[in-house]
Amino acid sequence: MAAMASLIMKSRTGLLLPSQCLLLDSVRFASKKAGGSSKNLGGKSPGRRYGFKKQDGNFVRAGNILATQRHLRYHPGAHVGMGTNNTLFALEDGQVRFTKEVYIPPPRSTEAREIISQLPRGAVLYKTFINVLPVKQEGKFRLVDLV
Repeated sequence: MAAMASLIMKSRTGLLLPSQCLLLDSVRFASKKAGGSSKNLGGKSPGRRYGFKKQDGNFVRAGNILATQRHLRYHPGAHVGMGTNNTLFALEDGQVRFTKEVYIPPPRSTEAREIISQLPRGAVLYKTFINVLPVKQEGKFRLVDLV
């Protein structure tokens, strides 16, 4: 039976004309890959919100953030700490005060080598310091132990 089927198939292919053989080939259609986007998508992110978080004269609690900054623009004063990302925070409860003070950089710092050396002789460098004036503790002591 298998031999008979193969003979029939051979005879069928012999009967086909060359123009009909083209119809048996697979048909391909035109195709196009999906195009990529060419928009400039960068630069649309919102800002980092650096700057003062508490103003001069505001009351703050210990741990409150006073200012955030990328570079050291404001310096920590009295009762103010500085985080690893240059964030200034209050170490004690009190009022915020901003002061401009004469800044003397450490002797071996890059500021001392580059900036101070370019200043004229006798000129001083002023920087903004953020201080916290602590609340007076008079009459607010807690009883810890009886003698």
